[in-house]
Order: sequence, then structure tokens, then C-alpha cells
Amino acid sequence: MSEIRPFRIEIPQADLDDLAQRLANTRSERPFDQLGGNADFELPVQLSWDYRGPRSYVQPLLEYWRDRFDWRAQEQRLNSFPQFTTEIDGQNVHFVHVRSPEPDATPLLLVHGWPSSFTEFLGLIDELTDPRTYGGDPTQAFHVVIPSYPGFAFSKPADRVGWHPVRIAAVFNGLMARLGYDRFGVHGNDGGAIVAPEMGRLAPDKVIGVHVDQIFSFAKGEPDELNGLSEFELKLMGFGQQFLERAIHDSTWRAQRQAIGPARTDSPAALIAWSGQPTWSGQMLTDSMTPDELLTNISIYWFTSTAAPSARFSFETGHADAPTTVPIGLASFGYDFTPPRKFAERDHANIVQWNKYEIGGHWAAHEVPDLLLDDIRGFFAKVH
Repeated sequence: MSEIRPFRIEIPQADLDDLAQRLANTRSERPFDQLGGNADFELPVQLSWDYRGPRSYVQPLLEYWRDRFDWRAQEQRLNSFPQFTTEIDGQNVHFVHVRSPEPDATPLLLVHGWPSSFTEFLGLIDELTDPRTYGGDPTQAFHVVIPSYPGFAFSKPADRVGWHPVRIAAVFNGLMARLGYDRFGVHGNDGGAIVAPEMGRLAPDKVIGVHVDQIFSFAKGEPDELNGLSEFELKLMGFGQQFLERAIHDSTWRAQRQAIGPARTDSPAALIAWSGQPTWSGQMLTDSMTPDELLTNISIYWFTSTAAPSARFSFETGHADAPTTVPIGLASFGYDFTPPRKFAERDHANIVQWNKYEIGGHWAAHEVPDLLLDDIRGFFAKVH
């Protein structure tokens, strides 16, 4: 089952008609109760999202989705990128694969986040694969591979448990081998910043370097581990620890992800509310993406009915005990989470680049693509 099959996105018209009907029949006046719905009582943005989505966020997107969004135009754009599927570890894997015109280009796998999808990195492809055309250095060209996680988008179905980051990393390493790439680099954001280092941990002889937008290194409760941290670093750690406990370890949070799966696959309003949750810095997806970009991503999850299985990622996520040894590069943007470097070096023994930027944010590929491109190029120029 090692065949690589060309793939095109072709959503049946009946599915579009069904979505249009659901959008038209949404309880548009009050799709769900709104806390803080008057001038005398208004919840802060982050707290309102603790109750799963303010109407002020959901309502405009529902209306745009219903009245203005053109899926067929977005489908045509997506199909302008060569896409494929193949089976690895019993799982159908969907991926974009664009070869550079430069014969000595470096193979690079880009690992997206959640609730993003493979669309997160499509805007980087042209300049990564063909820098010469854009006035760049042709020696910094890449062959680009962007896979969808098992259970995400068109990598479906993922009807078995156990798709944790290490297993996903093994599948992605296998994908690069199947494409004929013996040595390659990896970049990851959000969930991809968890999977990407695992790829290097599993195959240090094949992964030339791992570039990430976050390093998720936290306190482990060991004696004296907080000694020497600045007041700012201690605040960051407290913030990060809350994220860790809620997104990965909190059993109630994890149970909710599966329990409300039917709502996210049956209600467009529920899917928008869940997909739009802010990051730990309070950043909204609408701060980073245009309505068309955001609704393209949401529509993919809607049409593939993968909102529920994709949300299992955090349930399956754990942390390895052994440090990575491959070269690691960090590009931390805006107010995104950055750990104390001492914790990062505890988990990653070979950090060769550590850049902190005051602009951008959690979805840097959308917000500051040029800055992200430069950081990726700079990192792989060091480790190639």
C-alpha cells in the first residue's frame, strides 16, 4: 500500500447545499446565550471565551459564511497546489508536495497547528520553493511537503486511538522517506511544534534540523528548578502552566473535546465557536486571518467531518523524557509563549538559534510571513 495517489478536492454540491440550508436556518438572533450582553455587564474577551464563544465573534462569521463566502473559488485555489494521498501505518495521509525548480533544494516538511490545517502554510510555498523568482538566494530553496495529521481534513478517517505526536512523527518521517528524501528539515507551529521535535528525536540521522515557533518546555516540579528565573520568566511559566494543565492534562477539558464532537459536525455555529478560540495571549484567529482564510479552514473541517477527531490531538499529547539532539531553532513571535531558556535547553540539547520578535503572533505564517521565511532560511543555512 505504498502507492502515492494524486488528489483533488471535490466537495459534492449536495454538501454545499446542505451547509447553505443549515446556515440559513441557524438561530441568527441568539445562536446561544450571550454572557455580558449589555453595557452594564461585559465579560473580558478571554473570560467570555472560557464559556465557549461570544456571539460577537460567531455572528459576523456566520453571516459572512452564509452570504459572501465562495467555497468553489477557494476549492479552485487549493487545487492549484499539487496534492496527494498515501497510506502509512494503516492511515490515509493527505499532503501537498511542491518541488523546487532548484535541483539542490533542501526538502522541508511543514507541520501545521490546530485548529488550523494544511492551509496554514500555503502562502509560503512560492517563496520557499523558488526564491530566485522573488529576488532571493537560490541556494536557500526548499522542496516543500505539507501533510495533514491523521484525522485532520483529508487525512481521514482516523478511527483508532493512539495517534499521539510520536506516532504522527513516525508517519511523517515515513512520508519523507517514501518521497525519496533521505535528509530533510522540519518546521512546526502550535501542535506542529510538538510533532516536529519528535521527528528529530526518532530519526536524528535523517532530520537535519527542526525549526519551531514555540518550544513547549515547562516546570517539572523538581527541586530548585525555578532558581535563577527572572520575574518575567516566572510569569511566563505560570501562564504556560495554566495552558498545559488545561489543554493537555485537564480531564474535563479533554472529555469535552469528544463529547461535543456531534455539535461541531452538525452545527456551523458550534464549529465556528470552537475553531475561533483565542490563544493563551488572547489572540483571535480573526486577528491573524482574513474571513476567507478562516472560513476556508473551517469549511475543510466541516466538509470532511473531522472537527471531532482532530481535537483528540491534545488528549493524545505527552512529553518525552529524553532530550532531542538534532539542531533546534526557535522563532517566537509577538506575545506567543516562550519558555525560560534553561527549560528549553533541558529538553533540547542542541539549540542553535533563539530569536524573539516583538511583532507577529501565534499564527506567524499568516501574520508575518516574510519574517518567518527569513528565520527559517537563516536557521537551515546554519545546519545544512
